[in-house]
Amino acid sequence: MADSLFDRLVAAAGPIWPSYTRHEFVVRLARGDLPEAAFRRYLVQDYLFLLHFARAWGLAVYKSETLPEMRRAQALIAATLDVEIGLHIDYCRGWGLTEARMAAEPEALETVAYTRFVLDRGLAGDRLDLEVALAPCIVGYAEIAAERLADPATRRDGNPYGEWLDMYAGDEYQGLARDARTALDEQFARRGGEGRIASLASAFTIASRLEADFWQLGLAAARNDSAR
Repeated sequence: MADSLFDRLVAAAGPIWPSYTRHEFVVRLARGDLPEAAFRRYLVQDYLFLLHFARAWGLAVYKSETLPEMRRAQALIAATLDVEIGLHIDYCRGWGLTEARMAAEPEALETVAYTRFVLDRGLAGDRLDLEVALAPCIVGYAEIAAERLADPATRRDGNPYGEWLDMYAGDEYQGLARDARTALDEQFARRGGEGRIASLASAFTIASRLEADFWQLGLAAARNDSAR
């Protein structure tokens, strides 16, 4: 059985992929010793990221060629705007972060770099280009959570970040990630061809590196906080 497009992209990314999925940020999050300042910084920037995530799925509607493709993109817009952002806001309240406070924060350069890269790939390319650029986020979070929870070093009892791990390891999100992997194969069958692999792999690798940078911005915030 041939490898899925996602598996081929991960293989092409080489060490960049585990530098994202096994970044110090997520390893320490799973152990429960990630500094709170790092997590709060991440939560704020993730809120800002989600706004652009919704815009990306809006672009996917425009880039669609069939009604089923448009409906899938529309459903993901609704899920992001009506469910995911609301859940994120509720979760952040538990960390002392209000929606108004997060909305007032400027985007970090790492957030700008990743979100604009995704939108650029979608604008310059087609629906496949866009979904490949989004895949490290959608599928990557599912793989990170599942791998961390399977690691004996992960702290389950009393971990302040346990809810975050459970959310992305849960059936609902894991199903979303599986759907995203399947959609990549469907898009590749419709719009792909072996001649596109090099370009798609390059975009996937860049997006994975930008995701790793997104984790790093949280750690940088914690170091700056401790140096004061």
